Amino acid sequence: MTRTLATAAFLFLLTLCPASFAAQRKAAGGDWPQWRGAQRDGVSAEKGLLLSWPEKGPPLLWQVKGLGSGYASVAVAGDKIFTLGHRAGDTYLIARARAGGKELWAVKVGRGGNAQSTPTVAGNLAFGLATNGDLVCVDITKGKALWRKNLPKDFGGQMMSGWGYSESPLVDGDKLVCTPGGKSATLVALNKKTGAVIWRGVVPEGDGAGYASIVVSEACGVRQYIQLLGRGIVSVAAKDGKFLWRYNKIANGTANIPTPIVKGNFVFCSTGYGAGSALLKLVKDGKKIKPEEVYYLKGNQFQNHHGGMVRVGDYVYAGHGHNQGFPICVEMKTGKIAWNQGRVPGGGSAAVVYADGNMYFRYDSGLMALIEASPEGYKLKGTFSIPHKGGAPSWSHPVVAGGKLYLREQDWLMCYDISTQK
Repeated sequence: MTRTLATAAFLFLLTLCPASFAAQRKAAGGDWPQWRGAQRDGVSAEKGLLLSWPEKGPPLLWQVKGLGSGYASVAVAGDKIFTLGHRAGDTYLIARARAGGKELWAVKVGRGGNAQSTPTVAGNLAFGLATNGDLVCVDITKGKALWRKNLPKDFGGQMMSGWGYSESPLVDGDKLVCTPGGKSATLVALNKKTGAVIWRGVVPEGDGAGYASIVVSEACGVRQYIQLLGRGIVSVAAKDGKFLWRYNKIANGTANIPTPIVKGNFVFCSTGYGAGSALLKLVKDGKKIKPEEVYYLKGNQFQNHHGGMVRVGDYVYAGHGHNQGFPICVEMKTGKIAWNQGRVPGGGSAAVVYADGNMYFRYDSGLMALIEASPEGYKLKGTFSIPHKGGAPSWSHPVVAGGKLYLREQDWLMCYDISTQK
């Protein structure tokens, strides 16, 4: 078949099944369009990656400066990379070229401190949230703001403590869902294209917003949004924001940070500051849903301060300990500790993601570690030090997309080649 005929055939098939081909293109491109990846679970489906690292780490393809300060991670979608950066008193949503990192545009989000939220990309829209609650929707093809909101001013929002808004907004269908916190709109759903309010979800006790991001669950046959707030973990109905259930035992009074893990009718959650971890089973109670505690692990058994947790199969991998990041593997259904390394390759807490059989641990000391994701025992597969580490903690979460490892270090962005497909 000639190239012309082949192209014509492809375009014809695309008209028959556009959604399927779009999904295939997206998978082939290795996108990471939001916080913790496509499913918000820290898991990459990519294969053909380096299973161990050379002494100095994987090859550094390129590095660029000029992002501004902040702990935001990156979103990778199509031919662009997105992040938030704090420049001269303002927070910007920034787009850079996926090939080489050249800046394409920067749109002001608002005031606030160091950027902490990761942009969310959906189609030709990107959403960014500044620490003061300024929220913007941007047309990524033009680099133009389409609408704006402010969570405290527009919804009476409030945080549980004073480090500012840090969540990454969720796109679900036509809705953008985020967490102002407080008594008038604890969670809110907006029309993603216009910013118009679809519903305001009020949670009893009017919790202040925490530092986690919303995840979607279909537990008990009800589509719901699960979020970790100031007083505990809660759920509201996706269709109308109606409060469904809450569980308070997991919360601490300082900063509730890790994004919960959902699987079927189960929710696994953890926080630091001594709080610990819990597995909840959601069950029907008449027309209501209630959380039943399957088990609770005290803080000295397993607590995730920040940096997140990843479920791989039947096991949860994370950094354990308050500001320590000890590599740990926990059987999710039982709470049994498969192994606990008890010491760290780097220093401080660890931000974690999974790809192709390995966990990527990024320590706030600036060390990257590759650790095998196996319940059989701890196995370190390589380490390297991230360049440009200054006085600030190295907190931005790593991203694996398209055979590349992306690392944000404040003003710098680095891209490493971790693919075996040369």
